[in-house]
Amino acid sequence: METIVCIECPNGCELEVEKVNGEITVRKNRCKRGVDFAKAELLNPKRTISSTVKTVFPNVPVLPVRVSAEIPKARIFDVMKEINNVCLDKRIGKGEIIIQDVLGLGADIIATSNILKTL
Repeated sequence: METIVCIECPNGCELEVEKVNGEITVRKNRCKRGVDFAKAELLNPKRTISSTVKTVFPNVPVLPVRVSAEIPKARIFDVMKEINNVCLDKRIGKGEIIIQDVLGLGADIIATSNILKTL
C-alpha cells in the first residue's frame, strides 16, 4: 500500500492506494477526483514544467517558459535538456511557441512573458 496526497481539490486527502492483481483500490478519498488522481498517479504520472531559456539579449539574459500541457514524469529531465539547449535570438511574446511538440510528447514549450517584446 502507498500513501499519496491528492492535489485535485482543496481537501488534500491522504489517499491509501493499493494495486493487487492489476486492480487499483483507493481509500480515504472524499471525492471521485481523488480516485481518478490516484489511478493516474500510479499508472502514468504527469507533471508540468516551468523554467527559463537563454537569450542573446544582454538586458534580458533569460526568458521564463513552461510546457503547454502535462508531460510524463519520467520525461522531465529529457525535456529539460531540450529547454537548456535553446538560446533565443528573436524577440517573442507571451504564449509564443519556442519548441513545438517537444520530444513528440504533444506539448509545446511556450514563453510566459512579454519582456523581450517590451524592452
